[in-house]
Amino acid sequence: MRICHVSPHLPPDQAANALLPVELGAWSHKRGDEVTFIAHEPPQGRAAHDLPFGRTVRLPRHERATGVSRWLRLDTLRQARVIQGALDLEAARADVLHLHSNGLIVEVAAAWASRHRIPYLLTLYGTEIWHYRARWPIDPFTRAYRRARAVTFYSRKLMEKAVSLGLDRKNLSVIYPAIAATFKPQTNPTRAAWRAALGITEPLVILNVKRLHELAGQAYLIDAFAKVVRRRRDVRLVICGMGPLRATLEDQARDLGIADRVTFTGLVTNDEVSRYAAIADVFALPSLLEALPTGAVEALAAGTPVVSGDHPSGEELHEIFEDDVRVVSRRNVDGLANALADALDPPRRVRSGTLDLVQRHFGPDAVHRAYGALYASAKRGG
Repeated sequence: MRICHVSPHLPPDQAANALLPVELGAWSHKRGDEVTFIAHEPPQGRAAHDLPFGRTVRLPRHERATGVSRWLRLDTLRQARVIQGALDLEAARADVLHLHSNGLIVEVAAAWASRHRIPYLLTLYGTEIWHYRARWPIDPFTRAYRRARAVTFYSRKLMEKAVSLGLDRKNLSVIYPAIAATFKPQTNPTRAAWRAALGITEPLVILNVKRLHELAGQAYLIDAFAKVVRRRRDVRLVICGMGPLRATLEDQARDLGIADRVTFTGLVTNDEVSRYAAIADVFALPSLLEALPTGAVEALAAGTPVVSGDHPSGEELHEIFEDDVRVVSRRNVDGLANALADALDPPRRVRSGTLDLVQRHFGPDAVHRAYGALYASAKRGG
């Protein structure tokens, strides 16, 4: 089968709509499919990574226009032509297109696929639905959504939100993200050795893995951690990720007198994240909004319980994993601090049933089977 993935992002971007296409592409390539990727260049001047399989086409990012060009949307038309040209060269032989998220590249690809009678799937990750507003009289995203052979969502709550917005249709399904096999429980001696290798001397660790952004809620987490530290001095907060708020968050920790107990790792590899997930005693997810927080499920797979804000995905994970995902009100610093303190007194690992549920819903085999069935049903003549 010839599969073409179209997404706004690919690695080195760490967004979900960059990681899933590569995950699925690697699996498809391994089973003998021909895989092509069409995506934008990485933002902020970062170097693009060559993938070890398939063919990757990188397109320049949309430049902000000014003056008459902006009013006439000439820049958008030029960018659309670039995208169409890449599709003409790279996707004309595809059996199916897999479109990820939204934006001009996805909207153009959906219209192109419809004209060329090539079936496509659409996978939605969060912001496309949380911030959905139909644009009158013709909304390219809504049209792409309606014309897709099937639409998959990163979480059940996201699909329910889409339906409530009037986006109900046939062939909707939830396929959770796959969790890598590197995320698995470790013995206490291994956890202690990894903790030492990472330079952590405290016996207890609170972990957060998320882009440093207002919606991620790390400011509330740092305030809550300051309250935890007043009760005990044997715990460290580790925040993995990069983003525009790093300097602000570092200043906040310094002003609270806890800078020596907070580690900002910056961007780390997935293998490094798996080590942090294994050594952590609780994973903190104070986000204000989430579709499906992969980092939280990775922590569960590594045996680490989660404290989450009461956003839709936090509630969904609690429904699946019960007491191994504790939910507290968003922006409630005292509630977050109390939940984190309770998780550390005493620390515990997740139930064996949680590990089974991770494999059932988020295991690579389950995710690959689900997408494989959709590819087979969507393939031209399938």
